[in-house]
Formats: sequence, structure tokens, C-alpha cells
Amino acid sequence: MIRDFNLLATADNFNRSQACSELWMLLRAVGDEAPEVDRSPVKGLITARTNLDPLEAIRRLREELLENSKHFKVLLRVMPIEARVPTTMEDIKEASRSLASKIPEEETYRITVEKRRTELRSMEVIDAIAEGIERRVDLENPDWTLLVQILGRTTGVSMIPSDGLLNVQKERASLSAKGK
Repeated sequence: MIRDFNLLATADNFNRSQACSELWMLLRAVGDEAPEVDRSPVKGLITARTNLDPLEAIRRLREELLENSKHFKVLLRVMPIEARVPTTMEDIKEASRSLASKIPEEETYRITVEKRRTELRSMEVIDAIAEGIERRVDLENPDWTLLVQILGRTTGVSMIPSDGLLNVQKERASLSAKGK
């Protein structure tokens, strides 16, 4: 597992090695000359380190998907990670509140927690983070998503705009609906 990851990707567990190769090739194709990609100890999860800004990497990967969808064979989702912290409530709250400053006052947000190998409860994490963020919550159609990815002793946190996560299956469905 790459310790200083700034991207997480998912694939079905039987295709993790192929997904690592696929992500590495795609990151090279979108302008990263030396990406690092590796399987994590968590089934179906891949860690990556890109030299691109992680949100820019997602934008470029989406463009690649729109232009060459056949290059995406086994990857399911690719998510940016802006901060990595130890999995303690205090560290998660501090990183989350720091990133929350990106949300303009008139815009909305939601908190999404995905957890693996932890005893923390999702609502416990959400409640602890939310009490320090003075922005309006919209669970259905937020302008921003505070994404908290707990991987055992390490947690990745990102504040992403509505298009800041690449869900390959949803993007493909959208392409099909548009007849592309």
C-alpha cells in the first residue's frame, strides 16, 4: 500500500492487479509521468500517488473516459484524497474542518463516510465533523461532498465538488443515455 496516497480507486477483488495496471496506464495517459499505484490490504481497494493535483487528475480521467471509454475495463471508482491523517476523531475533525473552508457561504455540503477496518461508527464521525462546519447541509444535491475514507489506522479526507469523484459505471450509463 502506498502510504502517501492521494487517490483511492475501487475494483472488484478478482481484478485488483489488472485495475492497478489500468489506473497506472490511465494516469500516464492524462499527463502524470511517474504515478505510483498499489493494492491496499483492503479487498477491492487501490491506493495511488499522482503528481497531478488529485482533483485535476479526476477531471482528466473523466475526459479520458468520455473520449476512450474502452480504456476503462475494471476500474469502478476513482476518488481524490486531499489529506491523510491518523484514524482518530480529533485528526479527522481537524482535517475536515480545514477543508470545509473551501465551501462558499451560500453553497451546501454533505458528509460521506466510507469505512473499512475500524470500530468507528459512521454517524459518530459525521456528527463530530458537522458540529464545526457552519454551512447548510443538502443530502440529496449538495454543491460539495466532504469525503471521509477510513482505512484502518489511516484516513483520507477530501472536500470535493459535485463532479469531484469518478464513478465509471455512472459515467458510462450517462454516455449511453446520451447515445455516445
